[in-house]
Amino acid sequence: MARDVPWIIYDGDCAFCTSSADWLARRLHRKDGPNPRLVPWQFTDLAALGTTAERTQREALWVNTDGTIYGGAAVFAEWLKFRGSAYGLAGRGMNLPGIRALAAAVYRVIAKNRHRMPGGSPACALPPPGFDPAQPGTKAL
Repeated sequence: MARDVPWIIYDGDCAFCTSSADWLARRLHRKDGPNPRLVPWQFTDLAALGTTAERTQREALWVNTDGTIYGGAAVFAEWLKFRGSAYGLAGRGMNLPGIRALAAAVYRVIAKNRHRMPGGSPACALPPPGFDPAQPGTKAL
């Protein structure tokens, strides 16, 4: 699947995720040059990208034009680096070992509690282990 800009894949059913992605897109908008494309995972051919719905339900993804995929907190680091200038320095700083581990831990806590975050709703809750929307009779949310 050819892309001319990176894609940010997020949970379009989650109000917190959608509003967070939109908020960041406004603040990290590049006046000159391309910007990444925000794409809800529900409207994406995930198999063509080399990922799964299970992964995209648990973390946002950054898909580079070459197909490289980053998830979770690394999405923000890649977005900052793509934005450039001082933001790019911050993105590179997020890749330092201690900061990367801290950012990943903070991301996991927020993702796990996104239904409790401002703008979140019960629909934002992560699916329980074993939930498969394609299989009738699996454990309900």
